[in-house]
Amino acid sequence: MSTEPAPAPGPVSSAGGILAGQTLLDRWLHISLVVLVVASVARYLQGHGFGDQAEVVLPGAAVLLIAYAAGRRLTGTAAVIWLATVIACWTVLALIAPSFSWAAVPLVFLALRVLPFRWAVAVTVFLVAVVAVAWSRMTGLADPTVLLGPVCVAVLAVTAYRALERDAVTRRALLADLEAAQDEVADAERRAGVVAERARLSREIHDSVAQGLTSINLLLQAADQEWESRPADARDHVDQAAAMARSSLDEARRVVRDLAPTELTGGSALVTAVRQVAEDVATTTGLSVPVHVHGDPHEVGGRVATAVVRTLRGALANVAEHAGASTAVVSLTFHEGGVALDVRDDGAGFDPADLKDEPDRLRGHGLAGMRARALLLGGDLVIESAPGEGTVVAASFAAGQTASTQGEERRG
Repeated sequence: MSTEPAPAPGPVSSAGGILAGQTLLDRWLHISLVVLVVASVARYLQGHGFGDQAEVVLPGAAVLLIAYAAGRRLTGTAAVIWLATVIACWTVLALIAPSFSWAAVPLVFLALRVLPFRWAVAVTVFLVAVVAVAWSRMTGLADPTVLLGPVCVAVLAVTAYRALERDAVTRRALLADLEAAQDEVADAERRAGVVAERARLSREIHDSVAQGLTSINLLLQAADQEWESRPADARDHVDQAAAMARSSLDEARRVVRDLAPTELTGGSALVTAVRQVAEDVATTTGLSVPVHVHGDPHEVGGRVATAVVRTLRGALANVAEHAGASTAVVSLTFHEGGVALDVRDDGAGFDPADLKDEPDRLRGHGLAGMRARALLLGGDLVIESAPGEGTVVAASFAAGQTASTQGEERRG
């Protein structure tokens, strides 16, 4: 519960008091005031009849009810003036007929509804004083219970509602803080999603479009060198470069649309695609790329199939550019629940620990990009190599990674 001090007295605000806007309370205020005023009139007539000061009490009670009914929907300064008028009518009646003192109870809540807290407390003190004076005049004695009883009731009521108001303010502040924190978390998740999506696109472009452009460049360089001496071979290289350009264009469109190639959803189609990649690389680079298939080809899911093909492309590109190898053996193994891809070359090899020295350079590209893709699709990528002993890149994927995995990949 908040311990902040109550605001200092100041000009009456049009915003109302701590009970403003309580519709159910307003309804019972109306009922209570009418019932108590009517009961006070009945009590006065029971004791005094139509004599004594009935000519003042009866019209005064009518004026009180009419004034209350006329202004109960007012707000701001008009509501303050109306409240003062109602209290003035009640004061006259309470001093003439102390039975009207009971109407002070709904008037206290009315003040808490219309006035700021400090002003409502001042009005409550005035109402208690009027009640004490009225009952003391009637009994002719300075009865301490008549004075202290209303005071205690008023203090308890006002304090309780003040505590409730502060508690409500604290809850509203906590809710506002919670909403702000939720907005910050949502912003952080969106930023993380953007970073993950950029990393994913970087991997896809590197392992698809970039590798295709590299092959096209090699083919065109070979055509340029053989243009004069062997024009037939040069034209063949140009034709291959054109075919590779069309394939790269299709791959670029798939990356933009973020759609897995439908022709790779089946196991046999994946085998065909792997053999085609191996053949393209062998034709372009001169590498010997035999392909071995183990197990019964089965459905693996479009995203897994695409990941296998792109991982193979990236691995063979690394062999052609860095390994100095003559052969790269590709093994595609179908097993229950997934598929595995191994690429073994007879090149110069390297120390895998050297990759850890430059994590920023490798992140999102090459071997690191392949590993990230495998992890996102429920698998892993392991690299085994040593200087002079060639390299093995072994990737595994869980089968059936489709739309749900795509959402996970985007979330990072």
